[in-house]
Amino acid sequence: MPVRRILQLGDPLLRAVSSPVDPSLAIAVLQDLDDTLVEFRRTHGFGRGISAIQIGAAVRVVFLRVDGIRYELINPEYTWRSPEMFELWDDCFSFPQLMVRLRRHQSVGIRYQSRDGVGHDLTAEGALSELLQHEIDHLDGVLAVDRAQGPNPLATREEWLRQHQA
Repeated sequence: MPVRRILQLGDPLLRAVSSPVDPSLAIAVLQDLDDTLVEFRRTHGFGRGISAIQIGAAVRVVFLRVDGIRYELINPEYTWRSPEMFELWDDCFSFPQLMVRLRRHQSVGIRYQSRDGVGHDLTAEGALSELLQHEIDHLDGVLAVDRAQGPNPLATREEWLRQHQA
């Protein structure tokens, strides 16, 4: 399947709310997401997940590669979110040179379907929880920049690396 162009900040489609999809129709999108994620990591040196809307498909599909594990989430939705929050700097394929300070739930529960239409539950904490929230936000037309918090909540990647890797 082809590597797809990733929509960039300012593209109005990034603000679209994605629609549920029949799992049998999500297979091609999942392959494109996998190929696009692999290429982004090759060219940019980072990246763990991507949502279908980022490649122009307004369907509720997310693909992740975290610690050697592939996650294919079709029609993901929250079943619960912890009241405990944590602050972090977030980045995004749709604005790869920008870092955003925001807050996320420490842990979440997600219900989703697999390729075969079977429902699954996933509980996530910390970094995986943050990533799931980031990608599900995309499916709802919400970007990390919409959640920016605190004084000076935006930084270029170059400046963020200078400050945090010194």
